[in-house]
Amino acid sequence: MNLYIKNPMEIEDKSMDIIEEVMGDTHFTEEETIVAKRMIHATGDFEYRKIIVFKNDFIKEAKDSIKTEGTIFTDTKMASMGINKTALSKTDCKLKCFIDDERVLPLSEELGTTRSACAVDLAVAEGIDMFVFGNAPTALFRLLELVKEGKVNPRFIVGVPVGFVGAQESKEYLREFQIPSITTVGTKGGSNVAASIMNALLYMVVGR
Repeated sequence: MNLYIKNPMEIEDKSMDIIEEVMGDTHFTEEETIVAKRMIHATGDFEYRKIIVFKNDFIKEAKDSIKTEGTIFTDTKMASMGINKTALSKTDCKLKCFIDDERVLPLSEELGTTRSACAVDLAVAEGIDMFVFGNAPTALFRLLELVKEGKVNPRFIVGVPVGFVGAQESKEYLREFQIPSITTVGTKGGSNVAASIMNALLYMVVGR
């Protein structure tokens, strides 16, 4: 007797059917719903349908950005690893995570801040303007400081840091900016959530 589904795509399709049944009457557009379902699929948490905030035409701006050549910053290697490389390879974009860059540790010691925040400085210095945050609120805060200083104008920000110290506040602060963004309300988020958002966008642009 076959007790469980074994085909990967069949498992995903069944999961999405279950999520669709629970989504109910949300305020999301069709494309926003696609992103939300991918986030729920990544976490197994239906609560996400109530805490996702899209701002300033995020999906259109992110899709348009992905269609052009550029580099996408991720705050963690975990977020970078979770982004579908087959789909990414169909674009002219690449990923960059500076957390292990040899310049980061001495800079963080000099400035008395986190490596994640210093990684943002390096990204901005290299002209990167697409940003994905799933873990580090200090990095998101630092990016927004640089925005205020006129040193970077992000094309889009995925801002879903997770945790109890600064995560909620960093996302609230991001929502004050007129930047295309997606955030979650409260403490929930994570590198897997950030990757799921990027995958949803990539699948819309280039397919699987």
